[in-house]
Amino acid sequence: MPKMKTNRAAAKRFKLTGTGKLKREKAYKRHILTKKSAKRKRNLRKDAMTDATNVKNMKKILPYL
Repeated sequence: MPKMKTNRAAAKRFKLTGTGKLKREKAYKRHILTKKSAKRKRNLRKDAMTDATNVKNMKKILPYL
């Protein structure tokens, strides 16, 4: 059986935590920042956990993570 391929786009966006959860960065922090409040931008800095409904598919496209 050949080796499985990792989805490279996903590999750059997700990291595995020590407990095996998938960590991701939040969206909406790239541009048009002047109209967003400081509190909103500060909260966007923090990493978030991937939703449980998506974890099964993410583990499939990231077999060696």
